[in-house]
Amino acid sequence: MRSDKNTSAPLGLKIAAGAGLAFLHLPILLIFLYAFTTEEKSYQFPPPGYTLQWFAVTWNRPDVWAAMGLSVRVAAISTAIALVLGTLCAAAVSRTKFFGRETISLLVILPIALPGIITGIALRSAFSFAEIPFSFWTIVLGHATFCVVVVYNNAVARFRRVSGSLIEASMDLGADSFQTFRYIILPNIGTALLAGGMLAFALSFDEVIVTTFTAGQQSTLPIWMLEELVRPRQRPVTNVVAMVVVLLTFLPILGAYYLTRDGDQVAGAGK
Repeated sequence: MRSDKNTSAPLGLKIAAGAGLAFLHLPILLIFLYAFTTEEKSYQFPPPGYTLQWFAVTWNRPDVWAAMGLSVRVAAISTAIALVLGTLCAAAVSRTKFFGRETISLLVILPIALPGIITGIALRSAFSFAEIPFSFWTIVLGHATFCVVVVYNNAVARFRRVSGSLIEASMDLGADSFQTFRYIILPNIGTALLAGGMLAFALSFDEVIVTTFTAGQQSTLPIWMLEELVRPRQRPVTNVVAMVVVLLTFLPILGAYYLTRDGDQVAGAGK
């Protein structure tokens, strides 16, 4: 007879899981460690001493603030564009039937499935062909290509869980399209959109490959970090910035997880 009781995982599996997690996260912990080192030039282990001075140095570096401000603006606008376009695409694909629907769905997802360097080269070629100068807006357009995919995936999954009878009932009771969206659709897909937007912001904030091909002379925070690694001036400053980036991208991802883990609990689900 099959038992429904939970059984403990084998010791070997626990060790393998622990080793895999250590392999993934120990390098990140080393970044945090070297953000506090007193050594400016090398990565001596263990660090000869610990200090908080590099946080003050980083705070007073105008190039860090300029790069971070650019990254935040790009990520915010890219996410806003992705929320509009991704939601509209998800609504069209999940709520209607038309010829070529699956092909359109594949084309929407394709930018995030392709290697970043392919997307970057394609965008750079398109901007050059159209004689569009590289600027803030070319970075935004480049980031929006994959941010749309993140929002689309979250929204289309939630749209498919919302019962169509709710929308039909709303229309039968006299609600117009805007009222149906505001009172029926949005409350049911709101957490999915918020989670998709948070993930899109995190992806845009730390994106480096597509940005390299679309930024021109501007430097987002990841580009600034890459340049600092190639020609370092104060290596601990780079580690401090990396630690901030880890925290800024981890929090939206964690929030998105908690927002979508109960995604099956929507009105009319299963009917």
